[in-house]
Amino acid sequence: MERGELPLSVAHLDASGDDCTAGPAGNSVAGPAPLCQHRRMTGSGAEAGRTAERDSRVHTAARNNAEWCEAVCRAHGSPGVFGDTAWTQSRRTPPLYPDAVTLSPAASAAEILARIDTTSPGCSVKDSFGTLDLSGAGFDVLFEAEWIHRPPGPAPRHPDTDRTGVRWDVVRDADALAAWAAAWSGASGTGGAGGGPFRPELLGDGRTFVLRGRDGDRVVAGAVASRSAQAVGLSNVFAADGGSGAAWAGALGAVSERWPGLPVVGYESGEDLAAAVAHGCLPVGPLRVWLATDR
Repeated sequence: MERGELPLSVAHLDASGDDCTAGPAGNSVAGPAPLCQHRRMTGSGAEAGRTAERDSRVHTAARNNAEWCEAVCRAHGSPGVFGDTAWTQSRRTPPLYPDAVTLSPAASAAEILARIDTTSPGCSVKDSFGTLDLSGAGFDVLFEAEWIHRPPGPAPRHPDTDRTGVRWDVVRDADALAAWAAAWSGASGTGGAGGGPFRPELLGDGRTFVLRGRDGDRVVAGAVASRSAQAVGLSNVFAADGGSGAAWAGALGAVSERWPGLPVVGYESGEDLAAAVAHGCLPVGPLRVWLATDR
């Protein structure tokens, strides 16, 4: 939930039309049906190859996202733990950030719940493959979204970018981060007292880059780029004056200029997903975020 807003739940149906009623071992399917990232490998070899590529992209995006969540928790003095099937945090994470991110569709509900604090309010799980059912443990689906992937290459320009002359660079100091966080908070409608989840310690993380678009000295747009081994994650994309098209164009341009050989990954829903797709990002698979509601 590392976003400036909590998206409304939106349905992302499996485009393959497969009957997705069976989840991994240990996962009940009495609740919401699995989103079925595991589509059946049937049909031609070309179809099987496309499915494998799509699944690989989801794994890459989920791992990158987990590493970004780890960076935020580490900046708050509370690092998590990476396992074979999930990243987890046994203590309450900063607001808007999950307590677990699954890294494999083989992750089971019992395994995840045993590794996080389910007793205090705010516990959440990012189900990267849409295969978990946590309803029996007092969780509800908070929202659904799509993982996105943009191949390496120059970002398309947005007409507003040229017209406004917004300049993009990387935040380097605590004062600049505070100004960025204030703009992010105002654009997202999320309370950001004290910088919200964005601590100055993030600036010392060699794989985290807080990007800002400025009109003069005013921050008018921004995003966070998180570098991992195989991709650059883009999150928290915002435009202070509304309309995210120019913000996506500027952020993608800044990323492609710095890392021209790496794809961009992330996740979005609703209007933000539409803006990402309009700028060359491809939806590659659904995810769910579960929130404990009976605490």
